Amino acid sequence: MSSVAHGEALRRRPRARAQGVRPLAGGVLWIVLLACLLAGVVAVNVSVLGLNLELDRADRERAQLRADIAALRAEISAASASARIERLARDELGLVKVDPETLTFVTLPR
Repeated sequence: MSSVAHGEALRRRPRARAQGVRPLAGGVLWIVLLACLLAGVVAVNVSVLGLNLELDRADRERAQLRADIAALRAEISAASASARIERLARDELGLVKVDPETLTFVTLPR
């Protein structure tokens, strides 16, 4: 047989499969690999969702704390108002406001 005829006969002859290797094994391997990758993507998405929920909770807490701070600052401002202090001094301690014309200063020796 000539080498050309021999080459054609080899091309037409069915190839022998390697023993123990199934043709679908590679496809199943790819499916399992893709399933693992998709499971990883889902796990990452779930963890991102959890972090977003935690961030929302922290934002709400921060807004509440800022509102509390503003209320406390207003309370401090009201408590330290000079009109309130003057009223407390007059009502609770019996102090009266001095007339500026009767005001005198005492100089102390050094």
